[in-house]
Order: sequence, then C-alpha cells, then structure tokens
Amino acid sequence: MPVCLVNVPAAVVFSGLSPLVVQDVVDEGERILVRARTPDGPAACPGCGAESTRLHAYHHRSVVDVPIDGRSVRLRVRVRRLVCPTPDCCKTFREQVPGVLDRHQRRTTRMTQLVQSVVRELAGRASVRLLSAMALRFSRQTAIRALLGIPLPNRPVPKVLGVDDFALRRGQRYASVLIDAATHERIDVLPDRKSDSLRAWLCAHPGVEIIVRDGSTAYAEGARRALPAAVQASDRWHLWNGLGRVVEKAVVAHSACWAKHGPKRQKLTREQTTIERWHAIHDLLDHGVGLLDCARRLGLGLNTVKRYARVPEPDRMRRPPQYRACLVDPYRDHLRARRAAEPGIPVLRLFEELKALGYTGSLYLLYKYVNQGRHVSDRIGPSPRRLTTWIMTRPAELPDERRTHLAELLATCPEMTALARLVHEFAQLMSNRRGSDLDCWIKQVREARLPELEPFLVGLDQDHDAAVAGLTLPYSNGPIEGVNTKTKLIKRQMYGRAGFSLLRHRILLA
Repeated sequence: MPVCLVNVPAAVVFSGLSPLVVQDVVDEGERILVRARTPDGPAACPGCGAESTRLHAYHHRSVVDVPIDGRSVRLRVRVRRLVCPTPDCCKTFREQVPGVLDRHQRRTTRMTQLVQSVVRELAGRASVRLLSAMALRFSRQTAIRALLGIPLPNRPVPKVLGVDDFALRRGQRYASVLIDAATHERIDVLPDRKSDSLRAWLCAHPGVEIIVRDGSTAYAEGARRALPAAVQASDRWHLWNGLGRVVEKAVVAHSACWAKHGPKRQKLTREQTTIERWHAIHDLLDHGVGLLDCARRLGLGLNTVKRYARVPEPDRMRRPPQYRACLVDPYRDHLRARRAAEPGIPVLRLFEELKALGYTGSLYLLYKYVNQGRHVSDRIGPSPRRLTTWIMTRPAELPDERRTHLAELLATCPEMTALARLVHEFAQLMSNRRGSDLDCWIKQVREARLPELEPFLVGLDQDHDAAVAGLTLPYSNGPIEGVNTKTKLIKRQMYGRAGFSLLRHRILLA
C-alpha cells in the first residue's frame, strides 16, 4: 500500500528540484514517486525567445532522478504547453526547466551528471555493475551512449604540440595522441601514426610553433610537410635511451677487458669455437673473399658473418660470465679462507661446514660455485646490462661500494674510461640544456674511436636540428608517456572490445 510522504521536508531532500513545485512524495516500496509541476508565470519560447503566459494544454513527463536511501526515484512532472505570441514563430511550445529537465531526456539533469561521472571512469560493464549497486538499472549499451553523449572539451590549438604513438594492437596497429606540451592537456587522437595523418591535422589546425616528438621519421616528415617553419624537438628520454642501447653494445665489445676483475674460469668450448670462427672469417676476408661467399663456404648466415667482420679483434667476441646472486655468496669469505689454508680440501667437507654455518643450498650448487672460481673474487661480476646501468646512472646515486667497483672496471680499459666520460658529458648537456654544445660532443665521440656509438651519431646527424632543440628547450614527451600509461589502463578496463571512436572519447575525457 503506497504511503504518502507529504510531511517530509522536500526542500531538503529534493533540493535539486527547487525550480519545480513538489506536490507530494509517495513511498511505493522499492521506488519513491515524486509528483511535481512547473511554477506559474511566463515562460520563454525556445524559438524566438518571447515570453508567454497563455496556456494551451498540460503534459506529463516521467523521468528518473538520483536515488534516495538505496531506492530509485521516479519524478512525474506536469509541464505546460503555451501559445507563442510571435505570429511567424511556432504556434505552441512546451516550457523547459533548465537545470532540472533536458529536452528528450528520461533522466533529470543531475541524474545525467551522476551517470556521466560513472561511465567516464568505468565505461560499459563496470559502470553498469556500479550503477546497479546504486539502485539504477542500465544496460551496457545505455552506459556507452551516455559516455559518448558527453561533449568533448573544445581546447585551443597549442603553440607547443607533443605527439607520440601507442598500440591499439601491439605489433600490428598503432594510433597517435596529441597533447599540449606546455599545459599537458589532451588535444586529439589520430587513428594511425602515418605522416599523412599528422600533416592533415596540422594543416587543419594552424597555430603550432613547436612540435615535440620521438625519433620517428613519419612524424618528422608529416610535421615538415605541414609546417616547414615550425621547430621540431626530439624528446630527451628517447635520446638518452638511444645512447643507452649503443653504450651497452660498447660495454659488450670491451667485456674481455673489464671482465678480468671477475671470477677466473677455464675457457669454455663455445668460447673457443667463437674465436676459431672469427679467425676463419677474417682469413677469408683478408684473401678477398666476399661476405656472401664467405657465408656459403663456412655454412653460416650472412648476418653472422657481418657481425664477426665488424669486430677487429677476436678477444672482443668473448663474453664475461653472467652470474646471479645465489645462496653461497654469504659464505664466500669462508670458502676463500679454507681453500687458501688447505688447497686440496674436498668440496663435500666444505659442504658440511657450510651447512653447520646455516647454508641451505645443495651440494651441486656449491660444486658449481667452486668450479667457476666465484669464491676467488670479492665481488660478483656484473653483467653487461648491469654495468651499462651503472655507467648511465648519476655517480651521486650509486652506493660507495658500487661506485668503487665501477671505477675499477673502467680503469681496465681506456675505451671504457672514455665511454664513461662521454656518457657523463652527454648527461650534462641534457641537464644543463646545452644543446649548442652537441656538435662538440659528437666530435669528441668520433675522436675517441668507439665504433659501437657510430649508429647513434648517424641518427643525431640525420635529425640534428631536432636533437639540438630537444636538448635546449624545456619541453619533453614525459607528459604524453603518462597519457599512454593511462590509456593502457583504459584498454584493460574495456578488455580490448571497444572501437577506436570510444577509446578516443575516453582518452580525451580522461
């Protein structure tokens, strides 16, 4: 049996309906029914704007309002149809209630705002589950329509534009996102990462003066064709990352030098085979045999022959052992002391001694540890990648012991010392915005004769002006990488089922 709730203070509970005259409130169990009407007085015609009080008829609108006490609210409003006083305008019009009722909507304005706030963050199925917990029944299609009904922000064309790509389907399809590099606001999303798409967007949106991008040739070509006078700036992180890749190759090439401070070991069969293969390839090359013919004679791949041919010395083909920390490391000092005092001590006895000290590993691990000679060194030899990380890290951020270890490894080879110095100078160029000194740095690298860094120098020469601008201007692609990270979250929420239009809408609304 419905219960009348006229005594409820409607001005407090239904404050969002203040432009209406609430007549009564009825409790229908799972739903609350609110009856209201529009206030008396003149209403403006939506066509000509003239006000009228001449009544033609009444109409009733039934809309959904925000829930109360975990129950849905149905609002039934009586609205008037008035006669327009302007002869050439419409004969009659239905009065509107701005801020409460929208045209052709079955929800109140505040209810629409609530739904849009939920679907903006959760989109389809997830928003439906949350709205169901709020006593609101929606289908996922309705939630998507509400999301697409949110108007996109109309932002002005930025003077500093950042552009980067993100994967729609990794390895197959990519899109491009554009942001304001100064305010970090999202501007637009393009369906691909082709130069023609960027060129068309720039031509349709004049006003861009600086374009911040990565090393993509497609973006560079599109920006050059659309805005020849615009300044293109390479992203500093991509420059630093590109330098890191070639530095790791240089570290690997000189591993025979710095690996001498690591554990001593016997030459492996694979290592001996590598050295013999180097001699076989270079003997043929010295007699004028071509690369392709050399590959056929030795039964090797052409790329393998090219890789061996680029190495001037066979020792550079040797790779240091890449050991990981293991359970025997805490007992390295004990092993070294016992082996020094009694060189012929059996490993089985050492195993029993270590177990008494708390060792929990296996006998095989101890055998392998001793045979590799890892107990002889005071430290674990770093891998090339880890050593590269130490070189690319600020010295102040390295612990004292690791900084000392790095200095010992660099001192074993003049090329490694020069490599660390050049990396430090490039870091100073980036941090101090000294892009004008880039040519001097490139000259120093070529004088150091580090062939592994040559591909990086070629890239700098090809994109010289953008590299100088990237090392000089304060803008970077850091904010756009944050947008790409949030885009990955949006894609995971939608399980990859959304089309590009919906994904673009969510990115621009985020």
